[in-house]
Amino acid sequence: MAIATMTTALPISFFPFLLLIPAICFTICHANSNLLCIQNEREALLKFKNHLIDPSNRLSSWVEGGDCCKWIGVVCHNLTGHVHQLHLAAPLSPYEQSALGGKINPSLLELNHLRTLDLSNNNFSSIHIPKFFGLLESLTYLNLSRAQFQGAIPHNLGNLSKLQYLDLRGNDLKSESLQWVSGLSSLQYLDLSYANLSKATDWLQVTFKHPSLLELHLSACILEDDPYLISVNSSKSLAVLDLSWNSLSSVPKSIFSLHGLVSIDLRFNSLDGPIPDYFGNISFLEVLDLHQNSLSSSIPNSLYSLNHLRFLHLSSNKIGQDISEILQSLSRCCLGSLESLNMADNQLSGHLTYQLGQFKNLSYLSLAQNNISGPIPSSIGELSSLKYFDVSENQLNGTFPLCFGQLESLETLDFVYNLLEGVVIETHFSKLTRLTTLKASHNRLSFEPNSSWIPPFQCQIIELGHWHLGSKFPLWLKFQKELSSLDISHVGISDVMPTWFLNLPTQFEYLNLSYNQLNGGISYLNVTNSIDLSSNRFTGPLPRVLSTLRYLFLSNNSFSGSLSELICNPSLKEMVALYIDINLLTGEIPDCWNHWENLSYLNLGNNNLTGKIPPTLGYTNPCMLNLRNNSMFGELPST
Repeated sequence: MAIATMTTALPISFFPFLLLIPAICFTICHANSNLLCIQNEREALLKFKNHLIDPSNRLSSWVEGGDCCKWIGVVCHNLTGHVHQLHLAAPLSPYEQSALGGKINPSLLELNHLRTLDLSNNNFSSIHIPKFFGLLESLTYLNLSRAQFQGAIPHNLGNLSKLQYLDLRGNDLKSESLQWVSGLSSLQYLDLSYANLSKATDWLQVTFKHPSLLELHLSACILEDDPYLISVNSSKSLAVLDLSWNSLSSVPKSIFSLHGLVSIDLRFNSLDGPIPDYFGNISFLEVLDLHQNSLSSSIPNSLYSLNHLRFLHLSSNKIGQDISEILQSLSRCCLGSLESLNMADNQLSGHLTYQLGQFKNLSYLSLAQNNISGPIPSSIGELSSLKYFDVSENQLNGTFPLCFGQLESLETLDFVYNLLEGVVIETHFSKLTRLTTLKASHNRLSFEPNSSWIPPFQCQIIELGHWHLGSKFPLWLKFQKELSSLDISHVGISDVMPTWFLNLPTQFEYLNLSYNQLNGGISYLNVTNSIDLSSNRFTGPLPRVLSTLRYLFLSNNSFSGSLSELICNPSLKEMVALYIDINLLTGEIPDCWNHWENLSYLNLGNNNLTGKIPPTLGYTNPCMLNLRNNSMFGELPST
């Protein structure tokens, strides 16, 4: 199963004010401006607009003779009337309809007092970043992120000596040297993520030595180790460093002289060997993300001297250590500060100890895919801030602690594939009002609440496969109005599929009711991606399904009748796997497989199908095809 990891942006940034102040200023300055804008600046903006493609007519207020200080996206200085800011970022949703495109006219050079230019999230169709941007000498804020620019980053951007914030991430850019960054003497925030810097061998020397830089993001820039570089005289200002998604096989030693760092992100690199001791020298470090590397051995003792540590993410490595030792050591350094601990997919062993409950500010804990055994300590109930708890795919045993019901902040609870056993009662969920994900399949637990029980939560995902839920269909599911994924396979239900379940006001993405003894007929299933009803006792004709469905498993039931309505439905173009073997289907296989080009797995074996194998079945070309134990004849046509 996939490991849940913190893949969002780093939790620390020194630049929320640079994102908020322009927006605040836009509101205040726009509302209070009583000045008409300056004529040559209005004309410059109109020239700029005339070269843009504006499919959603966002710039409809930009008209000849109008006051440009009242135009959408334009902020003027309250006293002088000069245009100070252009906020033309496209809203992220709906991106396609609102993105500006076309060409960027150099008339912007007439805006001599322009300090903020934001063109992010637009679609400039792979044009180059205009070189004249390097002449906008008053700029302090430039955001061109995710705007579909392409080509070399113009080096004359280095002329912008007043620039404090530069964001070029998410474009198809490249640079063979970062020496131009040295000219940005006021720069505090730099994001070049996803630019190709594979030939920019000076990236480390330039950025680490920059005297004013506070925050540096070079994620997915194809950076590699420099075998000839030992160290550089690093800046004392750098606080946030993101080198994730690169090809570094070792941690650059110069990082360890950046004593002002509070956040380091080196996830998704090729780091191997032990975690370097030197991380312990960065005494103010709050965030350390090394997940998805090949780091081995154990956590060095020096790391436990980081008294300010809030986020420690070491998942998907090869760290082999007793989890009780880790918890004990962390309790000595960051008992009150630790908020997020992710050590999933390692080689941890041992037992969870009572010390786990002492991390009062812990909100995120993932220890999935390890070899941790023993019971879950009852002290877990003391983690009042806990939102995410994942210990899936371990060897945990004992009972499911009753104290989980006290975790009022809990949103995700995942302990699939363990050895927990015993009876679960309503009290286990008594205060879980925020729970949205409950994954607990493949344990030895039983749960048969009172028929009048109304869960305190509204879950989007519920997985209770291999529990014992009793013979009746779980009535409490009736109150789950937001479900998108449900697995109650192998739970001992021997009942008719209730009408209320088929009429729930929710659209499932995934539904697994397999290996029960459900019976009766089903006319329609409102599921968008995957249905598994195999190994039940369903009867009657095959159910109607949505056109988006990709996986349909109906094996080992008593469905009867013809295949025609299902197979000849031209809207079912997305189907990848169709399993209807071991049923009571009759008649010929219909000759209408032309639209099933995505089908990779087809199993119609063990039915009562007759007649000739249809010619259009050759259009499917599946990886797996089973027609055996029917009464058909002929050869399978080739595509």
